[in-house]
Formats: sequence, structure tokens, C-alpha cells
Amino acid sequence: MKKLAVVAFGGNALLRGDEVGTIEEQEKNTKDSCEKLVGLLKNDYNLIITHGNGPQVGNILLRNEAGYNTYKIAKMPLDICVADSQGGIGFMIERQMRNVLNESEIEKNVITLVTQVLVDRNDEAFENPTKPVGAFYLKEEADLLSTSNGWTFKEDPRKRGWRRVVASPKPMDVFNNVLIKSLSEAGNIVIAAGGGGVPVYRHENNYLEAIEAVIDKDLASALLARQIGADQLFIITDVPKAYINFNKPNQKALDTITVEEAKKYVAEGQFAAGSMGPKINAAINFVENGGSEAIITEAKELEKDNCGTRIVK
Repeated sequence: MKKLAVVAFGGNALLRGDEVGTIEEQEKNTKDSCEKLVGLLKNDYNLIITHGNGPQVGNILLRNEAGYNTYKIAKMPLDICVADSQGGIGFMIERQMRNVLNESEIEKNVITLVTQVLVDRNDEAFENPTKPVGAFYLKEEADLLSTSNGWTFKEDPRKRGWRRVVASPKPMDVFNNVLIKSLSEAGNIVIAAGGGGVPVYRHENNYLEAIEAVIDKDLASALLARQIGADQLFIITDVPKAYINFNKPNQKALDTITVEEAKKYVAEGQFAAGSMGPKINAAINFVENGGSEAIITEAKELEKDNCGTRIVK
């Protein structure tokens, strides 16, 4: 019986911080990341790949604004931009994964699913948008855009300007999770829930409507992993392990810790809200709800035994 794993690629798996985002850069990074999954395939894993979309959807929003300002091309809402990023990133991962499989002489199909994720329209996140998206603006520009579009802006903590912020509601249901599980158990590599999924909500008459929000990719990945009964959740980031007292003289890498230990560290404020915090919370969520183990590590560590920080019951 093959093991079932969800592998959540972070944004750095596709686009590194010092890069401008050319297709050549993104394709090289994508292939490098896909190559690290061969070891899991050879160790009898069925794989589902999820991914972030932060830099890419930000660029799509910039094109949105440029197209409107220059040519009056109608702007598309954030949910369509998220769906666009799912398709584009999924295409890159799928094609490079096929190249890696060919080089490794592994015969598998790879399929990308544009994935919707159900949220609650009354989620408190909609009362306090916090997720930054898109470009930096001067205060005067932000005020004008806020008036004309009804957007909310907040000043960047690093004083780089003002940025639009949107809600980041909790994911409630990953659509087509039964199909995703079936495709994976049949031996296919499935790419799904990209960028946390396209957020939708239900009206009382069951009518589905999209909503402008960004779902946390790691929380959506953990939910999908729970729904399909995955054995393990791999959260890929840019460090080999999670740390306590990060960047301090007494910094300590975490190897295997329990859910209770992880919760204690969270309560102590050991993990930054904008980086490791969501990953730890997603790992806790997965293990508490039936998963056997969540691993937080960087892609190149996947080839090593007992890699990363492992959170267990």
C-alpha cells in the first residue's frame, strides 16, 4: 500500500527573493523543486502538490492596473486573478514534473486542477483585512484607489509605501477532494489548491459566488491533507528546519516535537506571523485531526532521512 502525501511548495519553490520573475527563472526553480520529489516517488509515495502564488498573483494585479490605466482593459477581480495564477503555475509545475519523470524513467501522469475552496462569508477575517496583495503606493494614490474601488490599504511595516490588504478567511472545504484522492491513489501526481484555492461561498439557496480574498496556502494544504486522509504533510519553505529563538545567539533547530510542544512555542511567540507561524499552525491542524506527521523543511532536504522539523502527536 503506497503512502499518500501532500507536498506544499512555498513561493520560493518558484520565484526567489532576489529574482525579477522571468519565465526562465521560474521554470528553472520549478524544475529544481520537482527534482527533489523523486526520492518520495521512489519510496512508494503517491503525491499531491499544492503551491503558493504570492509573487505571481501580485504581478497579475499589477498587469490588471497597467492594462486599465493604459488601454482601459476591464479589471478582473481578485478571485479571477487567483484562478489565473493557479492555471499558470500549475502548467509550470506539471510540465517540469513531466520532464523530471522522463529523466528519472518514471512513468506517471501529472494533472492540474483549478481548485475552489469554500469559505464563510461571515468569517471575522472580512471585518479586518490583513493579507497584503499587489503593488506599493504613495498615500495619496492609495486614498484615490480606496475611494474609486472600495479597497482597504495599510502602510507597509518597512515603510515601503501603502498596500492593498484583503481578507484571509479560514478554508472550510476543498472542492473535488474525493476526486483528488482518487486520482492520486490511482498513481497520478495531482497539482491542486494552488495559492490556497479560489475562495467561494454559498448563498442560502446553495448558489456559489466568488469573493475577493486570499486563503492561506498552508492552511488549505492541511485541510486537503486531512480530507483525503494523507499520511504526511510536507510544508516546503526556505530553511531546513523550524527554529526557536530564531536569529538569536541561542537559536535552536527543532527536530521532532509533539503537537503540545508546538503549541507551547506558538504561545511563546516563537514563530513570526508572516513566515513560520502559519506553517506551524497548519502542521498542528493536520496532526490534531488525524494526520500522522507534518514535516517542515526546504526542498533539498527531502532527499535525507528524517529531514526537517517533524510534528507528531
